[in-house]
Amino acid sequence: MWSLFEPVHAVTYFAPHSAAIFEAAGLRGFWRRYFAGRAAPLGAVGPAPVIAAFFGFAPAMVSRAFPDVWTRITPQAALEARTAGARAALDELRSGADVTEAADLLSTAARAVDLPGRVLAASYAALPEPAHPVERLWHAATVLREHRGDGHVAALLTAGVDGCESLVWRVALEGGDLRASMQSARGWTDDEWLAAAERLRGRGWVAADGSATAAGREAYEKVETLTDELAAPPWRHLGDEATRRCAQLLEPLAASAWSVVPADNPIPLRPSTA
Repeated sequence: MWSLFEPVHAVTYFAPHSAAIFEAAGLRGFWRRYFAGRAAPLGAVGPAPVIAAFFGFAPAMVSRAFPDVWTRITPQAALEARTAGARAALDELRSGADVTEAADLLSTAARAVDLPGRVLAASYAALPEPAHPVERLWHAATVLREHRGDGHVAALLTAGVDGCESLVWRVALEGGDLRASMQSARGWTDDEWLAAAERLRGRGWVAADGSATAAGREAYEKVETLTDELAAPPWRHLGDEATRRCAQLLEPLAASAWSVVPADNPIPLRPSTA
């Protein structure tokens, strides 16, 4: 389900409609839009709550964004721009298809999220549910992705991993050129990255060549399993049959979303191979 609702949410970061609406509201730049839009339900906060909630971002990068973004746009205006941009993007991507049933099912799941310890999910769940089906669909996808993200942070903390280590660990597992995009996207310096890698080597999770060890892969699988378990309650509430129907309805829209979400994006979200 995550592989289907996450691309629907992610159009807010990459669709030209979203960028244009934010710019019309007075906010330019990808990361300003990202930080202001995603943190807006928290209110006009400083860097500390965002460092805690966003987890994988370097504190220095977050501190450059907050509270500066609130001198350029208010949280309410950021919320409105984000919703309007997502609706404009999804309206185009759905090619006129009716998304009411998908919105109803996804919203039913989103209303069932457990909120204690889930700061971002709770902040989005507290917002008024939109009336328009496309906006309601995007809002539900956002609540569910932040619910899963909050749980993933909890799983990483349970494993004793900090924000930079979580990125180094993923790069070690996936290999390739992921570090080139992830390190700069999250604002970590070379010294911070190398120190995190050294800590992971000390735990026996990363080898000298930077690849993940068998122990590192096993530990990561435990984190992913716990993340899945923590994300499961909304889908248990929705039920197997309704969840399968929701997946069926989301598949074409998620596929269309990949036309605006770049395959090599800094979230990092990758197309499902399932």
